[in-house]
Amino acid sequence: MKMQRVRIQVMQVCVSAPLSHFKRTFFTSSCKVTPWTGLQSWRESPLNHDRTWGPRGPVPDPQPHPLFHTAFGEARTLADLASIVLSTSDPVAKSQLSHLAYSTWRLHNLPLGTSQPPPKPARPQIPKLVSPKEIPAPKDSGLPLNAYMLHNLAHVELNAIDLAWDTVVRFSPYCDILGEGFFADFARVADDESRHFAWCSQRLAELGFKYGDMPAHNLLWRECEKSSDNVAARLAVIPLVQEARGLDAGPRLVQKLVGFGDNRTSKIVARIADEEVAHVAVGVYWFVSVCERLGCAPDSTFKDLLKEYNVELKGPFNYKAREEAGIPRDWYDASTSDQDKNDEDGKKKKLSAVYERLASIIAMESENSSLNRPPE
Repeated sequence: MKMQRVRIQVMQVCVSAPLSHFKRTFFTSSCKVTPWTGLQSWRESPLNHDRTWGPRGPVPDPQPHPLFHTAFGEARTLADLASIVLSTSDPVAKSQLSHLAYSTWRLHNLPLGTSQPPPKPARPQIPKLVSPKEIPAPKDSGLPLNAYMLHNLAHVELNAIDLAWDTVVRFSPYCDILGEGFFADFARVADDESRHFAWCSQRLAELGFKYGDMPAHNLLWRECEKSSDNVAARLAVIPLVQEARGLDAGPRLVQKLVGFGDNRTSKIVARIADEEVAHVAVGVYWFVSVCERLGCAPDSTFKDLLKEYNVELKGPFNYKAREEAGIPRDWYDASTSDQDKNDEDGKKKKLSAVYERLASIIAMESENSSLNRPPE
């Protein structure tokens, strides 16, 4: 019932709140959330056209792909552009159009607008989507280990493009509630993810493979569908769970790739993992903002939402990266809550012992005072 009230409030409250309100409440929050220090710099950074991975890292594409202005037709708002990206099935074209959509919106200062997202993002015929249990092991995939891991990452990044644009389009009717900054952040996330997919796609081709050479799962989109009617749930499930898992897995993938002898791919993965901190930080920022607007405690609301939507938190956790992104440890690590409880119980026991000792001393002093008192 509590989560139902949250959903109704988020979707139906029609009181406008400027972005400055969210900034103020976020930084004065009492919920022990420390924002990522680089968030404002990330927001203010210029357009990033480094969509090719050169010998020493990201560089602008030496042969830019043609700008698909015709694909956008009469679209004149960010929501319309995003819907067209979601309706594009070819992965490479989706990545390119995503960057073009964000660039067009930024350069021409287009309005947010509203649009109806497609029921599901358009998908290519390959890879075949199967359950996570049906994903082949590396030795059975037909790909070497480095290409196998890179293919899995490319699939995550392609889904992440759609997840970010779906968030922009799906909640665009509630701009007055959320503020334009919400949509600006997730449009930038979509642009980042499209760049990440471009790097993965390029490196797969260098290794002699392509996206679609092995099956993939549809778990990420199913998680997105769960939260289609609740912005707080969308923020909890996608940035704070799904993308945070990328922070956990990134360093392990880098180590495996180095061990495999593929330093070039390891550097790509390390760069992607580093940039994902911003995306998790954006999720934290807006989740806290929405919760405070609704008068809900972010920590308990996060846990309630995961329970309601049957979302599982899995370790091992990269505590350092999660802390940098601003996720309090007690939100996702049950052992932390247990330890805090044990520490609190320990403090209570120590205080109780002190009180008992003081009471005993007072009683003894009172008794001694009574014995030493001269008879009347």
